[in-house]
This record gives sequence, structure tokens and C-alpha cells, in this order.
Amino acid sequence: MEHPISAFQAAYISIEVLIALVSVPGNILVIWAVKMNQALRDATFCFIVSLAVADVAVGALVIPLAIIINIGPQTEFYTCLMVACPVLILTESSILALLAIAMDRYLRVKIPVRYKSVVTPRRAAVAIACCWIVSFLVGLTPMFGWNNLNKMRRTQELNGSHTEFVITCQFETVISMEYMVYFNFFVWVLPPLLLMLLIYLEVFNLIRKQLNKKVSSSSNDPQKYYGKELKIAKSLALVLFLFALSWLPLHVLNCITLFCPSCQTPHILTYIAIFLTHGNSAMNPIVYAFRIKKFRTAFLQIWNQYFCCKTNKNTTSTTSAETGN
Repeated sequence: MEHPISAFQAAYISIEVLIALVSVPGNILVIWAVKMNQALRDATFCFIVSLAVADVAVGALVIPLAIIINIGPQTEFYTCLMVACPVLILTESSILALLAIAMDRYLRVKIPVRYKSVVTPRRAAVAIACCWIVSFLVGLTPMFGWNNLNKMRRTQELNGSHTEFVITCQFETVISMEYMVYFNFFVWVLPPLLLMLLIYLEVFNLIRKQLNKKVSSSSNDPQKYYGKELKIAKSLALVLFLFALSWLPLHVLNCITLFCPSCQTPHILTYIAIFLTHGNSAMNPIVYAFRIKKFRTAFLQIWNQYFCCKTNKNTTSTTSAETGN
């Protein structure tokens, strides 16, 4: 007999659906803006599209799967594992996209004259493909064997149970905390975040030096060139800061779970940490809209061309038809 959804679960599902309804259209708008605006076709914005694709997938795929896991259906072990792995893939994809963006900004201010010959569209595409391949390898590692299956089988044998191996599908039931902390966090989350911090510090340092003296660059006006780079770097550093702020709490809770098994973490903290991770996917389009002029212009162009003006044209056409009758 299935348990009815509690009021707390209903509230959780409602918040998750709200996040998805903001995240999916917002990030589709980002992809749309890059596709239709020629000014957004350089490498940085290609990496931003890769990040937006991951964020769309979080809203369209991960959040529905998270809701299923929260309900806790009875499933086979590997079925549950397949439900749990997409969030690992997309998290890693987001981190690597952010790292590629940071490296791209660094090259822009370090070698402005040679930048376009070094960062070609082909190389940018290869970098994006590599990011996604690594993300799948990291995220699917539990499917290759680093999971809780053997531990659960041993527990079942000790209990003398010989029934069919069916579990209540929960993330921590199938995903090993050793994998989450030692491999996922200590290898593929924390080091890239620290590396990106160092890269952005160096980017700001280089820009500050260049703004303090006139230097030759690919622009006729070095002050204007580096001033623009400073604004974009600040915006993308904010995206990185929000990502770290959203994801680190959940990883800290995972560390507590692994290193202090007797510590009782309040469930409300876990849910807040989960909401932060999912909500991060909805933040980036808002940052782009308010902080990056090219995106703001593209968003307004899409609105005027496909929504606002279209509505006005339809209204005008209808009025004209009625007048003609």
C-alpha cells in the first residue's frame, strides 16, 4: 500500500516545481539569446550555453527525479541508482563549464592580441565536448560499482532475508558517501572551485594593472577594452560565487554524514541545502539579465520580437478586421 504524500512533502514538491518553472524558461532564453544574437557568438558565451543546457536539464530532469526520490518508491537497486546519477553528471558539467569560462576570461586579459587565434570556435567546441565526457564519467562512476549494493547485500544476509532485493529509493541508500566526499567533493568539486578562485583573482589583478597604465591591445582604446572585461569578469565571478554558495552546504552536510555518523543533521537543513542546489539553476539567467548588457539587449529583443510586439500586431490585425466589417 502506497503511503499518501504528507503536507511537508507537498510543500517540498511545490517549491521544487516553482524552481523548475523559473529555471527551464530562463535558461532556454539564455540559449535562445546566444543563438539569435551575433554579438554573443564568442567562446565565453558558448561555455555559458553549455552551463545553461545543464541548468535546463536540472529543471526538466533532475527536479522531477528528486521529487520521485523524495516520495521514496519501491524499486530495484540499479533503477534507483539511475534516478540518482543525473544530478551528479549535471553538477560536474556545471563546474567544468564554469572552469572553462574562467580560463577563457583569463586568456582574454592575458593575451588580448593573440586571443582569437588561440581560442578558436573549434577548440571551444572540443573543450565543451571534453567537459561533458568527463562529467558523464564522474557522474556515472556509481553505476560502474562504487555504490552501496554490496553493503546492502551484506546487511540483508546478516538479517537472514532471502526475499527479492527491492529497496526504498533514496539518494543515500544507493550512493556511497565515500564516493560523494572523497571522489566527488575532494577531487571534482573543491579543487576546481579553488582553482577558479585563483584564476579570477589573477584576472582582476591583470585588469587592475592594465587599467593603471596604457598598454597596447587588440582594442584601439585599452582603457575601454579592459573596463569592459572588468565588468564581464565581475558578473561571471558572481555566477561562480552563487554556485559555490549553493552547492557547498550540501557537500558539507555529506562530510558530516561520513565523518560523524552519530551526528544528527536536522532534516530541514538538508532540504534547504537541496533547494539551494536546484535553485542555483534559476539564478544565472537573472545575473546575466541584470549584469551583462549584451544579454539584456538580446532578452529585450526576443521579448519585443516574439512576445510583446507579436501580441500588439495580433491586436491591431483583429481591430482592423473588425473595422473593415
